[in-house]
Amino acid sequence: MKFELVNLSYATDALEPVISKQTIEFHHGKHLQTYVNNLNNLVPGTKFENVGLETIVRESEGGLFNNAGQVLNHTLYFTQFSPDGGGKPSGKLAAAIDAAWGSFGNFQKELETAGVGLFGSGWVWLAKDEDGKLSITKEANAGNPVTKGLTPLLGFDVWEHAYYLDYQNRRADHLKDLWKIVDWKVVESRM
Repeated sequence: MKFELVNLSYATDALEPVISKQTIEFHHGKHLQTYVNNLNNLVPGTKFENVGLETIVRESEGGLFNNAGQVLNHTLYFTQFSPDGGGKPSGKLAAAIDAAWGSFGNFQKELETAGVGLFGSGWVWLAKDEDGKLSITKEANAGNPVTKGLTPLLGFDVWEHAYYLDYQNRRADHLKDLWKIVDWKVVESRM
């Protein structure tokens, strides 16, 4: 199976000022493309030749896991944003967030705190279990909640390449601003 770079549903400058054109071009066009290329070079000749990305992430290790994890993570990441995003979720997702954290505002604070508190590089996720119960997970490096049997719904990248050109060392400010571009319809569709 050949993996491909996910197409953006928006122009590279459409998420400004939250994520600049330059950051999108580097993050999507260079970083993610490298992970895709590496994964396509690592898969042939392994038991993962004809399986999906989530299976590779769940069952592999080392370089294969790192590249597959980053392809999955970034695919979810880039497809969850829209220049028309922001606001709050609705329906089943909003009800589940309220049940878990009491309010959307409390959930936002918890996710931001988790992202700021993650040492080094990685991801902070909103995920659900088989019963639909929500949780926030912190994953180092290429980690993804699928390795714990969870379904990732929303992921914020806290690797420096995701925000450094626009925010320098202000990870907390970047995390706060990401809410302005979240496409809740996409996130809700993952529920």
